[in-house]
Amino acid sequence: MLDPASFVAAPAPGRACGTCTLCCKVYDVPAVESLAGQWCRHTRQGRGCAIHETRPDHCRAFHCLWMTEGWLGPEWKPERAKMVLSLDPVSRHMNVQVDPGQPNAWRREPYYGQLKRWAAASLPRKRHVLVHLNKATTVVLPDRDVPLGEFGPDDRLVIRERPGPNGAAFEVEKVRAA
Repeated sequence: MLDPASFVAAPAPGRACGTCTLCCKVYDVPAVESLAGQWCRHTRQGRGCAIHETRPDHCRAFHCLWMTEGWLGPEWKPERAKMVLSLDPVSRHMNVQVDPGQPNAWRREPYYGQLKRWAAASLPRKRHVLVHLNKATTVVLPDRDVPLGEFGPDDRLVIRERPGPNGAAFEVEKVRAA
């Protein structure tokens, strides 16, 4: 298992969480017994973390893409978009953690169109856009979205490229690791 503290990224100039606390709702954080889909008990909505000075390293190390990437516009701030963007440090897949209180937020514009463009741009690098609603995962492809259901720790994403009549076609499946 990767130590999130080893992937610390600095916030972009002028970026701060401010009143945004959505990461405190959409991720599992075992160190504070917080489950994805439920507000962490230490969250003070609109004000931040009640244990900010002593928060676990996992929380201390995390910055969403809106915080680290100055080119993302204000519409991508998680409290506004109702989703938190991050990159997997190993696969470089883009993870989109959606607020379960707004499960279709990722399908609204301008978000959906941009997720599709990112999906198209990521394919040649064998990277993908993965939308997570609690434990359920959907792969966003340029031509369709593929719901895969719940992903467990032993599940893996397999995407195969096949020649098709209109160019490359992609098959997506969830497989259990051997």
